[in-house]
Parts: sequence; C-alpha cells; structure tokens
Amino acid sequence: MATLAPLVLGLVIFLGGHVVTRLPGMRSRLVARFGEGVYRGLYSLVALMGLALIVHGFAAYRAGGYIPVWEPPRGMAHLAIPLVWLAFILLAATYLPGRIQARAKHPMLAAIKIWAFAHLLANGDLGSILLFGSFLAWAVWARITLKRAGTGEIVPGAATITPGARNDFLAVAIGSAATAAFVFGLHQVLIGVAILPL
Repeated sequence: MATLAPLVLGLVIFLGGHVVTRLPGMRSRLVARFGEGVYRGLYSLVALMGLALIVHGFAAYRAGGYIPVWEPPRGMAHLAIPLVWLAFILLAATYLPGRIQARAKHPMLAAIKIWAFAHLLANGDLGSILLFGSFLAWAVWARITLKRAGTGEIVPGAATITPGARNDFLAVAIGSAATAAFVFGLHQVLIGVAILPL
C-alpha cells in the first residue's frame, strides 16, 4: 500500500528550511549566532536531508501504488514537455546573465513554478499533487516575499560573464539539451517513469 509519510516529511524539511531562511532578518540572526560557515553547512545539511527524503519518499510511494485523484486529459502530457523545456531554459539563465534573466527577474523561481505546474497538469495522483503542488506554492510565496522586500534573487555560483545574446543562446542550448535528455531516457533512469511514448 502506498505511503506518503516519508515524502511529506521530506517536503516539510526541505521547503521548511527554505521558508525559515526567507523570513525577515532570520538569515542574519542565524549567521550572527553560528557564523557564516556553520550556517551554510547546516543549511546545506538540512536541504540535503530533505531532498533525500523527498526522493526516497516518492520512490516508496510509487512502489506502493499510485493513489488516483483525477485523470488528466491525454493532451496534458504533451503540453508538459514544452513547459519543462521553458523551465530548463530559465534554470540555465539563472547562471547566465542576459536578456532572459533580466526579463524573468527571478529565473530560478520562475523555472520551479513552470516545472511544478507542468507536472501537475500531467499527473493526477495524490503523491504528485503533494510533491509538485508544494514546490509550486513555495515558489509563488518566495516570489511574493522577494517582491515585497524589494531584493534580487541571490544565486550562488552565478556566472560573471558580461550579459548579452551569447548567454541567452547558451541558456536556450543548455535548456534544450537537458529537455531532450530527459525526454529520451534520462527521466526514466533517474525517476523511473518513461516520458515516451506519450
């Protein structure tokens, strides 16, 4: 029988850690108390623990059998692919300053929202709704929080290349390559679910 407990716990830990650090003044207070290095280490540990539980929990849920809630129309799976393609482009643009990044303002959050929405369109089982719905809700909340605070998205490791068309081209190329890889087999290898044939 399908169980959702590990998945829910992983979502609480992973997204909860991200929510806590976005609360006004919370990050600065934690850094002041523990130091920058310890804070980053603890933050990474919590995120990794949560992510591992999400992966394990969703795999365990799938192994126990999906819990159907609604049956998406067949065309939704076709629509999900171009949406995920756009999400991959935005994710790449997060680290490649250019017109795409500037237009999106917060490309990583936009990527998460589109990715989660695409998967909600294509999957009507309870576990998927919990997983992708939680990420969509968090990304919407995070975007609203950033807008109210008037701050930009901090992207660790972002490229320092001069913004321009070259970076936009790279973002599209990387996003396209990643989408093709997932559509033609990587999704099945990593997630256990084949995208093709639709």
